[in-house]
Amino acid sequence: MPLCSLRNVELAYGGEPVLDGVTLHVEEGERISLLGRNGTGKSSLLRILAGLLEPDGGLRERLQGVQVGMLEQAVPVDCSDITVREVIAEGAPQQEDEATARRQVDEVVSRLSLDPKASFATLSAGNRRRVLLGRAICGEPDLLLLDEPTNHLDIDAIRWLEDFLLRRNGTLLFVTHDRALLSRLATRVIELDRGQLYDFPGSYTRFVERKEQALSAADRADARLDKKLASEEVWLRGGLKARRTRNQGRVRALQRLRELRSARRQRLGTARVSVQEAERSGKLVVRAEGVTVDYGGDPVIQDLHTIVLRGDKVGIVGPNGCGKTTLLRCLLGELEPSAGKLKIGTRIEVGYFDQLREQLDHHRSVADNLAAGAEQVVVQGHPRHVLGYLDDWLFDAQRAKTPVGALSGGERNRLLLARQFLKPSNLLVLDEPTNDLDIETLELLEQRLVEYTGTAVVVSHDRRFLDNVVTSTLAYEGGGRFVEYAGGYSDWQTQRATSTQLVDEPSKEAKLAPSPGKIKTPSPKRLSYKEKRELEALPGHIEALKAEQEELQGKLSDPEFYRNGGAEIAPSKARLEQLEGELELAYQRWAALDEIASD
Repeated sequence: MPLCSLRNVELAYGGEPVLDGVTLHVEEGERISLLGRNGTGKSSLLRILAGLLEPDGGLRERLQGVQVGMLEQAVPVDCSDITVREVIAEGAPQQEDEATARRQVDEVVSRLSLDPKASFATLSAGNRRRVLLGRAICGEPDLLLLDEPTNHLDIDAIRWLEDFLLRRNGTLLFVTHDRALLSRLATRVIELDRGQLYDFPGSYTRFVERKEQALSAADRADARLDKKLASEEVWLRGGLKARRTRNQGRVRALQRLRELRSARRQRLGTARVSVQEAERSGKLVVRAEGVTVDYGGDPVIQDLHTIVLRGDKVGIVGPNGCGKTTLLRCLLGELEPSAGKLKIGTRIEVGYFDQLREQLDHHRSVADNLAAGAEQVVVQGHPRHVLGYLDDWLFDAQRAKTPVGALSGGERNRLLLARQFLKPSNLLVLDEPTNDLDIETLELLEQRLVEYTGTAVVVSHDRRFLDNVVTSTLAYEGGGRFVEYAGGYSDWQTQRATSTQLVDEPSKEAKLAPSPGKIKTPSPKRLSYKEKRELEALPGHIEALKAEQEELQGKLSDPEFYRNGGAEIAPSKARLEQLEGELELAYQRWAALDEIASD
């Protein structure tokens, strides 16, 4: 029997149903990802599962004794004067061994970089959310519900969270826009779309493939319905002869077609993101030579060296509080360096995206926040009605009149991007632009940033986003030092691991270096016979690993496996994790050998 079930659940907030007869069964041991566009009702579905919200209709069932823990997306504003440690301890497992429980609380506090003695009431909204995440994961519930758990976490904390959830034996249902976490965790994907729930057993990669096939099939079915409806409407409106010979059964069938067409809820649109570009800046955007920025005598930025040229896409990564925003202000010329030289290029037009969304007035409507009461905006040099431009960003006419304070986090992010991209720029500065965005809008934003001919500087903890967009990475490495690496997040990790290995283990080449008089120019590297055979065999090896991976993912996504698998469950999960590492190494080896072969 499932741990928890929903049967024919209905929920509406005055318009079209958010949940329209939804049925869901959550089996023990599953790690389920819930996907859907901003505002489709994902958080409401989680709150119904947790028992925090009652549906308008349908049933919620739960096995007796099942404990449910939840991290909600919203952060409480009013709270009593209680310490961070006390909040997290509320979720600690009830064990006789108090020392073990205390160690678990301490580990969560440490991993989330929290001050255990700090007053919860005095924390920022972001830090409060991290504390509540700590309370949720410390409680060891049978079913853990997480609503956007990675928001406001830095990369180290996100990776720790991934590892923690992979090791955890309980059942998990989570909402996230972090595709790296999603790809690593999910054994089953469910999608909420236009009030209906669609089930895709298996990994996120399999979901993407099957979703595309399902959408194509739905488009073809809709096209057939529309074509038949059009032809029948022509027949019904025929001449005198047609009316005299009209078949009443055919008329009733036509009426049914009309009802089907009317009831069909249109697929949610895709935001039509466009970035307005100003006149090109000079070739040099920013040059920093030994730049140091002090606050109260303590260096926040230490000995920074970097050159940003026109067209570069620069990512900035590091733990929360390390000085990323200070670095942004420094690169923009807003802060005078305490030491070193900073040169800002010419003809710079900056577009700045604020992580805290402080540029939005929560009491004014969406349309007023966009255009300050004007009815038109200028897009690519042409006037457009405010409502038409907002529709491009998935705000219909009714939503455009809504106060910003009533929007979801993802909608506020989308509005700020819409407003920011109205301003022509040649230097975009984006501070955590991906928070709360649904995956489709996120991928479209990536595409537009790649196409953007200007320069972009992006602070982000989204690893997939960094890999897809940036051309270089400024990574925090302690003591106020930001070091530049070519490429995105994965490239930074690879280069950092290589440089660490070189420092720890002097190379054989260095030990056996010839004397200056015997140095010879090295000949170009070529594949040995063994390496050629290895290169030929690698595609087949990778396919075999992928086949084994898919087989295991299918097994682990089958509820029957958890009822009958017994001792096989833990080894299967461990092997699946091992396969991910083996595939990564195989792809890297293939790329390295192929590069040598193509030289």
